[in-house]
Amino acid sequence: MKYISTRGASPELPFEDCVLAGLAPDGGLYVPQYVPELTMPEISAMQSLSYPELAYNIISRFTGETIAPDALKKIIDESYKTFRHAAVAPLKQLDSQTYLLELFHGETLAFKDFALQFLGRLLDHILEKRKKKVVIIGATSGDTGSAAIAGCRGRRNMDIFIMYPHGRVSDVQRLQMTSVLDENVHNIALDGTFDDCQDIVKSLFADESFRSKHNLTAVNSINWARIVAQVVYYFYAALQLGAPAKTINFSVPTGNFGDIYAGYIAKKMGLPIGQLIIATNRNDILARTLKTGIYEIAGVEPSLSPSMDIQVSSNFERLLFDLHDRDGAAITHMMAGFRKDKKLELSGRALARLRAEFAAARADDAETKSTIKKCYEETGELLDPHTAVGLCAGNKARKHNKSTLVVLATAHPAKFPVAVEEACNIHPALPAHLEDLFKRKEKFARLNNETAAIKKFIEENI
Repeated sequence: MKYISTRGASPELPFEDCVLAGLAPDGGLYVPQYVPELTMPEISAMQSLSYPELAYNIISRFTGETIAPDALKKIIDESYKTFRHAAVAPLKQLDSQTYLLELFHGETLAFKDFALQFLGRLLDHILEKRKKKVVIIGATSGDTGSAAIAGCRGRRNMDIFIMYPHGRVSDVQRLQMTSVLDENVHNIALDGTFDDCQDIVKSLFADESFRSKHNLTAVNSINWARIVAQVVYYFYAALQLGAPAKTINFSVPTGNFGDIYAGYIAKKMGLPIGQLIIATNRNDILARTLKTGIYEIAGVEPSLSPSMDIQVSSNFERLLFDLHDRDGAAITHMMAGFRKDKKLELSGRALARLRAEFAAARADDAETKSTIKKCYEETGELLDPHTAVGLCAGNKARKHNKSTLVVLATAHPAKFPVAVEEACNIHPALPAHLEDLFKRKEKFARLNNETAAIKKFIEENI
């Protein structure tokens, strides 16, 4: 199994090198040369597997021969031992055909833990084997940062630098990052938006001299290991609900497109997924793209679901690569035009392919709050605002009310207590392991939205 860049100008890499590289030198994102396809009997045989066993079955198909089976099993087992529910990713039924897939039982109460507990241990294994050290650079709209830090803190072979938009993450999200005082952890509160943070990450990787000097690697969902770890829970949920004999639909709260792209990969592997519903908040670039065929940046507007306050969905490039027959030169041309004009227009053929794979709907803040309130009143389940967007948009976009819909519950409601309390007058309590969070000391640097300032800070703090 080798990995190629969506822009076609970087050499193909084996899995371990793809993980260490993060972003390709030509600015593209790595994808596997092919997606392994499973037969219905092979999928059926997975029904009795535990979550770690299923994760090994799926992930090992993408690692090639670069990681020994025993080593990979150990990494996976250790990653999911940290979760606080025996099922790891339990399903909760809301009505006869609607389910929540609870992805918030990890260390930092968000779905990012599934990929980043795995990625931190995976990187540590690769670096120890190669006697190498790296500098990890990440941008976060709230949840990636804390999950990455939880997966990488205290590891001697890596320094981790996380940028987040100052004043645009929840207090719980911020404290989960800034209260980690390990020497290898460095938080940067950037005066800008998440897209600004993401742009700086990309510019650092594009600077070949800086990248090579400091052995930069990425933990954002531009890193393929993040995607492959998230493929697993689509299989897990579908198998619990009767797949492969039954087709399952998913509604996914979507910002950077990585989580729902993992569902797309699961579908390409053969999992019988019906609809993949892109659920967006008021920052609805992806919903607009499906409607108009034009992928166009608008201003980022703060919302009750800040992890989705994104206009440039980085992983969408991976999908564009498939929509254009994996033509790297075409993607290079398109993305250069997108950078220049802030928009790109899909061909009729590419748009038809996009609509064949995905549906989309948006939910504004008022709808988000009303969904939280209604769900609590009818089921007793508290939703965080991102999950509420997923439920609201999923109900709007689902084709048939009698079809099975799984909504990805991407965060614990206690991560966004203000929004939840505004919606239903209930203040969700933090779990016991975080109950002292607001008393913890913080460590972070507030910096200007300038690549030079970030470079200087990194070099002073490695």
